[in-house]
Amino acid sequence: MSDTPHNQKLFIETVGCQMNMLDSELVVAALRKEGYQLTSEPADADTILFNTCSVREHAEHKIYSALGRLRFSKRGRPNQVIGVIGCMAQKDQELIFQRAPHVDMVVGTGQLAQIPEMIKAAREKREHRLAISLDRRDATRQEISDSFQSYDPLRDPEMRPSPYQAFVRIMIGCDKFCTYCVVPMTRGPEQSRPPRDILREVTQLANEGVKEVTLLGQTVNSYKVTQDGKLWRLSDLIMAMHDTPGLDRIKFVTNYPKDMTDDLLEVVRDMPKVARYLHVPAQSGCNEILKRMKRGYTVEDYRDMMQRINDIVPGCAVSSDFIVGFCGETDEQFQKSMGLIREFRFKNSFIFKYSPRPGTKADDLLADDIPEAVKRERNNLMLDLQNEISEEDNVAFIGTEQEVLVEGPSKTSLKHETDPDSPATQLVGRTRCDRIVVFEGNRRLIGSLTKIEIHDLTRTSLIGHIVTHEVQHGSAPSLLPILG
Repeated sequence: MSDTPHNQKLFIETVGCQMNMLDSELVVAALRKEGYQLTSEPADADTILFNTCSVREHAEHKIYSALGRLRFSKRGRPNQVIGVIGCMAQKDQELIFQRAPHVDMVVGTGQLAQIPEMIKAAREKREHRLAISLDRRDATRQEISDSFQSYDPLRDPEMRPSPYQAFVRIMIGCDKFCTYCVVPMTRGPEQSRPPRDILREVTQLANEGVKEVTLLGQTVNSYKVTQDGKLWRLSDLIMAMHDTPGLDRIKFVTNYPKDMTDDLLEVVRDMPKVARYLHVPAQSGCNEILKRMKRGYTVEDYRDMMQRINDIVPGCAVSSDFIVGFCGETDEQFQKSMGLIREFRFKNSFIFKYSPRPGTKADDLLADDIPEAVKRERNNLMLDLQNEISEEDNVAFIGTEQEVLVEGPSKTSLKHETDPDSPATQLVGRTRCDRIVVFEGNRRLIGSLTKIEIHDLTRTSLIGHIVTHEVQHGSAPSLLPILG
């Protein structure tokens, strides 16, 4: 095969949060500009990239296993380049070359713009190539921040959740330093992007047909930046983008409990395009565990936030994150987390078994002393409780009309349909409060706001039928995915 980029095929696998999904979109867009074509088969690829996550141990194991399967991949394609990019690259650095010598390049989260040139260099001269940001202990904050520069925005529609949905990064990094979390090291210091750049990007996406944008940040509601002498908060940013022509819906994730201000909640209440949905990780329902995690708030603080959400935005859906089996967690402390789920009846919760992350304070100072079997049991108990609550609360939607942003064919439809060209199929979308709705309809509805009457449910979804076939682009919704 010729080595010209126009003949080269790219395979990319993305693990982790929405921020990683956006990073992959930007990398693919840059490589397409060089003439690369996407392939879904690693065996066909001249360049293989793994965009990685370090938040959970399982995600790292998955990548190392995939790298192991490529040990002899270059025998049939001697010009093949294999790269590891993203959070695991920033954390493990040279360790990746030690464990997988056939990897050509390791690229951290702040160096993604260098990937096209690094691929060319790796193909020309077979040497391990490493590009990473500064360690947070090795330089001034400004020097470290500069080494974690945001990479925006060449965009690539094929890499989005759907042609009508897109992620927009409004900030990078984190300064919270929770004891269990590697993100401050892998993503660097907290930095907010200038509003003018974000608003320009949102307008560009809307002009490309995007109907829903999800604003991303590790703690997205911590957004704060001064531009031309004016202080911008997340509420100001949302108000500025709200009337963008063609844009129907605005979401934002992930929120930090202590930064959930009333001005932001009032925007959620008053702006019709804003989803009435907030993802606000609790992580634990026990103050002792929260202190050990260095979360920076108490259960009472979280309760106060939930009360303000319910008072200011009645009916707003809230989802959460929980870690079970954190260092020293007793049965009594675990039950306090179960009690928090019962009290606040989250729309859904993302539940994780604690796994120590090298380089974090918890790994350095606290014993991982909860047996794996206990972690697994607590995980299952909490999941069962949350599923029970989700199903019970979904019952209230039966008989109601919901305005749904139609995302595309459902997973069932994609798996079982016999005629992909048929206009009629099972579709899936989300309400303004982020509940999944499945219904039978015409493919022409994809990307529209459509009225659906709910008549049944499962634990995870509402089931309905179309009230009207009228497509309501740009209309104000009447009722309505998280970083780890």
